[in-house]
Amino acid sequence: MVGKGTITMRETRILEFKEMITNTFLKTVSAFSNYNGGTILFGVDDNGNVKGLPDVKQACLDIENKINDSISPQPNYTLEIQNNDQTIKLTVKSGLQKPYLYKSKAYKRNDTATIEVDTLEFSRLVLDGKNISFEELPCKDQELSFKILQCKLKENIYIETFNQDTLKTLNLYDNINGYNNAAGLLADKNHFSGIDIVKFGENISIIQKRVTFEHISVLEIYEKALAVFRDYYQYEVIQGADRKMVEKIPEAAFREAIANALIHRVWDINSHIRVSMFDDRIEVVSPGGLPAGITAEEYLSGKLSILRNRNLANVFYRLGLVEIFGTGITRIKQLYAESLIKPEFEVSENAIKIVLPIFETNVNLTEDEKVIYKFLSKTMLKPISEIAPYVPFGKSKTTQLLKAMEKKGVIAVEGKGRGTKYIIK
Repeated sequence: MVGKGTITMRETRILEFKEMITNTFLKTVSAFSNYNGGTILFGVDDNGNVKGLPDVKQACLDIENKINDSISPQPNYTLEIQNNDQTIKLTVKSGLQKPYLYKSKAYKRNDTATIEVDTLEFSRLVLDGKNISFEELPCKDQELSFKILQCKLKENIYIETFNQDTLKTLNLYDNINGYNNAAGLLADKNHFSGIDIVKFGENISIIQKRVTFEHISVLEIYEKALAVFRDYYQYEVIQGADRKMVEKIPEAAFREAIANALIHRVWDINSHIRVSMFDDRIEVVSPGGLPAGITAEEYLSGKLSILRNRNLANVFYRLGLVEIFGTGITRIKQLYAESLIKPEFEVSENAIKIVLPIFETNVNLTEDEKVIYKFLSKTMLKPISEIAPYVPFGKSKTTQLLKAMEKKGVIAVEGKGRGTKYIIK
C-alpha cells in the first residue's frame, strides 16, 4: 500500500483531481485544449489527498492511449510521475487546432466542472481554430453606407477621400467576401444590438429616463451615450464673469468605459451593453467575459494585448477615441487617483462590469476619516452596525471619527442612541 499525503491545493478551473483513470478525464482534456490549458493529477482524491495509483508506469500508458485514441485532433500534453511514483501529473496546453473533440463533442470548464459547449461557443471555437474572429466574417448586410465613419475620418484625421480603398485599408472590406462584421458595426445602419441606458431616481423603482441605441453605427452609439451622460453628470457654475463646467463623474472615464465596452464585447449575441445611471455612480456592463488567453488580473492591470475586435479597435484608435493596447482600465484608475471613492471592476465568464462613482475629494479629512467615508452613502442613512464591520478601527474609534467628520460638516447625523445613523451631506 502506498503512503498517504495531502496536496495543499484545491480543484480550480485549470486543475482537476482524479483518484482513478476512467474515461471522464477525457472531457477535461478537451476543455483544457479548447481554452486556457490546465493540469489533471491522477491518484489524488477530490479533497487533495494522495491515494496513489497501483502501477504508475502502466497508468501512464493507459492515459496516453486513451488521449491518442479518443481526442481529435491530437492535443498538446505532457505526463510526469510525481510523489515517489504514486501520482501522475498530466499537463494539457491550449491548442491551436480548435475545437478539440471527445466523442464528437467539445467541452469547456465551468468553475471546477467540465461541461459541453453550446452551439454558439462551438462556432467560436471553430473560428478560433482557423484564427478568424467574428468581426472578420462576411457581414450578412452587404448594402451598407458609411456617412458617419466618413465624417469622423474627415473631422478627426483630415482624410478627405473616402472610397472602397479606404475601407480595405481599415480591414473592413475585401474583394472576395465584401464587407465584414466590423464594417457592419461601423455602418450607418446595421442589424447589431447596441446600448441600453437607464437613469434611475432615488431608487431602482423610479426610472427617470430609458433609451436604447441600436442598429446604428457604433460611432453614433458612442456619441449618443456621451450626450445622455452630459445631461446628468455635468453642470455649469457661474463664478463672477466666468462659466465653469463641473463634472460629477469624469467624462474621460465614462468615454473610456463606453469605448472599452464597444470594442471588447462579443458581438455574436443579440444582447445590449447595459448602462445604469444612479445619483452616486454609473455601472457599465458589457456582454462577454474576457477573450481566451487573458486572465482577470492581466485585464485589470492594463495588460490587455489580446483584442477581441482588432479591426474595430483599430478604427477607434485611428479616430483618437482610445489608446489601442487596452489601456482603458489603467486610464480610468488614473482619472480617479485623487478621488476618495475608487472605480470598481468585475470580471465574470459572461460579462465585464465597470462602476464609476461620483468623484469625491475632501481635503479636510484625515486618512482614517477617508477610510470611513468610503463606506458612507449620500442617499442612505447608515447605522454604526453597517459601517464598523468594514473598517479596521473597532466600534468606539469609528464613532469618534464619525463625530469629528460631523464637526467638519462632511456628514450629517440623525437619531440618538442605538438609532443613530450617518449620511454624507
